[in-house]
Amino acid sequence: MLRIVLPKGSLERATLQLFEDADLAVNRSSEVDYRAAIDDPRVIDVTILRPQEIPRYVAEGLFDLGVTARDWIEETSADVVTVTQLHYSKATARPTRIVLAVSGDATYESVKDLPRGVRVHTEYPELTRRFLVDHGIDAQISLSYGATEAKIPEIADAVVELTETGRALRAAGLKILDTILVSHTELIANPVAYEDAEKRRAMEQLQTLLSGALEARGRVLVKLNVDDANLQAVIDLLPALKSPTVSKLFGEDAYAVETVVAKTDINTLIPALKEHGATGILEIPIAKIVQ
Repeated sequence: MLRIVLPKGSLERATLQLFEDADLAVNRSSEVDYRAAIDDPRVIDVTILRPQEIPRYVAEGLFDLGVTARDWIEETSADVVTVTQLHYSKATARPTRIVLAVSGDATYESVKDLPRGVRVHTEYPELTRRFLVDHGIDAQISLSYGATEAKIPEIADAVVELTETGRALRAAGLKILDTILVSHTELIANPVAYEDAEKRRAMEQLQTLLSGALEARGRVLVKLNVDDANLQAVIDLLPALKSPTVSKLFGEDAYAVETVVAKTDINTLIPALKEHGATGILEIPIAKIVQ
């Protein structure tokens, strides 16, 4: 039913891991194979391509569904539907930013300080052009094929570059003047395919699995027993995703309690629960949380 395209390169590993976590494992003959498959009746085939190309191919109808980043959607001005944001990037859940940067010792303090004819190098020429035109800046914009931050000051006066933390730019002696775009990874659809009721239902079902897998990351299910006298003290300790589930134990003046908590809290939470009278404490991994 659905032809899917997934990103190769910096987003590849994180994307494939997400699909595996969502029980949509992508199978291919080797790590360099561009053809793949997902053993799911809703998926006809899978292709793995550079994320820069994916918005255009999805917009043209070559694929029904794709994963790419907002920066490339904006750069290509592709007419696609965002099914959902997938809040992960290369290796973290941080969004990436497309920023305008100049030499650290430059006198410019904002984009409006840039002089007429300023030389700007970037992998995002169209996004950069629109941004600078909106700010009334007449610039010489050149396409960069990498190592963009190294081109200041000899080759460029300013660069427009992707960053998560800004660390690499600072290490190169640059300072950020402005953020042009905050970019998350997105699940996008071809508009015509999205209007097809059957395909749209399949897309939304896949989105439920992917979002559920992301929601479960870093969380565990905690189950325990506690007597009536200590119940409130135990409840007060639980940093619940929602209110904990409390069930009366048959034939006993005690309760079973379960709730979802952050994995980062578990090393201090379990000893505290035990100290406050909890018994039979279980920590259980979670594959998906579907709200």
